[in-house]
Amino acid sequence: MTQPESASPTNVPASPTALPVEGFRGTPEEIERQWYEQVYRGRGDSMLQLTWRAVLMGSVLGGALSLTNLYIGLKAGWGFGVAITACILSYTIWTALHRVGIVRTPMTILENNCMQSTASSAGYSTGGTLISAFAAYMLINNSTMSLPTMLAWVFCLSVLGVTMAIPMKRQMINVEQLRFPSGIAAAETLRALHSVGESGMRSARALGWAGLLAVASKFWTEGLVVVSAQLAPFMIGTWVAAFNQRVFGPAWMGRTVMFSWEPMFIAAGAITGLHVCWSMFLGSVTAWMIFAPILQHRGIIEGSGYAAIVQWTLWGGVACMVTSSLLSFGLQWRTALRAFTDLRAMFGGGRGTANDPVGAIETPASWFISGQVIGFLGLAWLGHRTFGMPYWQTAVAVALSFALALVACRVTGETDTTPVGAMGKITQLTFGALSPGHMNINLMSANITAAAAGSSADLLTDLKSGYLLGAHPRKQFIAQFAGIFVGTLVSVLCFRLLVPDASALGTDQFPAPAAQTWRAVAVALSEGLGALGPVKIWSIAIGGLVGILLTLLPKIFPARRHLIPSPAGVGLAWTFHWHYGLLFFIGGVLGWWVQKRHPKLSEELTFPVASGWIAGESLMGVGLVMWENGPELLRKILGR
Repeated sequence: MTQPESASPTNVPASPTALPVEGFRGTPEEIERQWYEQVYRGRGDSMLQLTWRAVLMGSVLGGALSLTNLYIGLKAGWGFGVAITACILSYTIWTALHRVGIVRTPMTILENNCMQSTASSAGYSTGGTLISAFAAYMLINNSTMSLPTMLAWVFCLSVLGVTMAIPMKRQMINVEQLRFPSGIAAAETLRALHSVGESGMRSARALGWAGLLAVASKFWTEGLVVVSAQLAPFMIGTWVAAFNQRVFGPAWMGRTVMFSWEPMFIAAGAITGLHVCWSMFLGSVTAWMIFAPILQHRGIIEGSGYAAIVQWTLWGGVACMVTSSLLSFGLQWRTALRAFTDLRAMFGGGRGTANDPVGAIETPASWFISGQVIGFLGLAWLGHRTFGMPYWQTAVAVALSFALALVACRVTGETDTTPVGAMGKITQLTFGALSPGHMNINLMSANITAAAAGSSADLLTDLKSGYLLGAHPRKQFIAQFAGIFVGTLVSVLCFRLLVPDASALGTDQFPAPAAQTWRAVAVALSEGLGALGPVKIWSIAIGGLVGILLTLLPKIFPARRHLIPSPAGVGLAWTFHWHYGLLFFIGGVLGWWVQKRHPKLSEELTFPVASGWIAGESLMGVGLVMWENGPELLRKILGR
């Protein structure tokens, strides 16, 4: 949004390390010139930025962190941004290598920024839809796609999402100065690491030690038996199982009402925040300690165990999440309107190039067009060949994806929350009308939208960090694009190893709540609500009403919003284990307590410690699965 011409520039950096967080004011041309003259550091390549070492390290870290998001996504249904974790890890590793003399020069702040852009693209943009649409496809069809098809599909999706952010960047970040709070946090982290050495190293050491302790904890919990079966009595997992038998007993344990030693979710709760975490615990209690026992007592649910019970609980949870996300999206109609009214300016309609130094360093529009054409052609051919999707429907999905990504990016810039779920559900509803009865088309069309919206928003967040640090935007985009190659390869191969067939999903090990959600919506749209039976229909009706109420009540009573449960937290808890909700709640309480008692310590260490623990436990979990089942899984993938 253009500010008044008469306004004067604000937040002029007071020192070389100050960040222009509050932005500048003036006409679009004045705003961009102020940034170019006061913040931009790329003149004459005065500071290294796009280097082979930054891209290679970013690719390696992004590949590793994609495994952590894949692992926690299959368990809890969501992933976490990897940018800040990658910043700290790369700084730690490179500083250590420099101190021991293996590398000659330290990494510059702009190199580190390029590295985290590569890592973010590799770790987040490529694997998000594997845990949702792809896993849901496997549940519905009881089969999987061929490896080449999966690789090609994910790569084309990544190209589409990465390049879709190009026309949005200049308008939303340069001109309108949208905050993208996570981008500000990443830039502040890099600034602290490079300007306040001791504080930065404390964060780095905290992340490293947390990761090592998590690796040891996971191995002690599940991995000792890999070394020798005789060590099984000494595992934490064995002790916890004995504790659960004594305290809860088989009946409650069959409903996942038990304690579990998975500190990764405690760490995730510390990052997520107390409000969402206590909402999860509330949802867990109502689903697994009230709803499920009642249905079992009445003979509606036959048997026990997560797989049997979740087929009944998920409908209310999914309805709660769908109605709340769609209503929240609808309530942000002004944001959506602003997004579409900015289209002309977005494509350079208001700025010339004759005297435009910023335009010379921005990513050109031709790259956007090329990426969209390549992505569309690849997806159209694959969709028609694999799912029987007509070419015109792929064109509709891509066009809808750009429109919804436009909105998702603006919402992210203003609120730091990306409504990927809402974007996917809008597409599922659209294709439920355009192609009724075709669940695969429904899933994969929504897959296009969710992937494009999520990737665009994530990469704009990275570009916000670069903007604040004075990075060369075109070089940063190249770093982002480079990340999708390693990210695609690692995330797809790892997914196939962890989930060789549909039997691995919906289990105690991998509940796959995101896949359950996507599958439920596709089934409901394809078969109609009448095929579900009265209990599930009532669950949908009540869950949908709860989602609407929990979305409206904070608007009606803003002073009491902290007392009103989060609909996303409540709904999600109906799709995963009871003890996940408990662990998230414990983490939320711990994070809140540390923040209240030791705010400075919390600001410095909470994110590094939590991120390190999530990464360490996830990587060890992936390693154990591959160690135990690797040869057999490889034979399945290779068809031998």
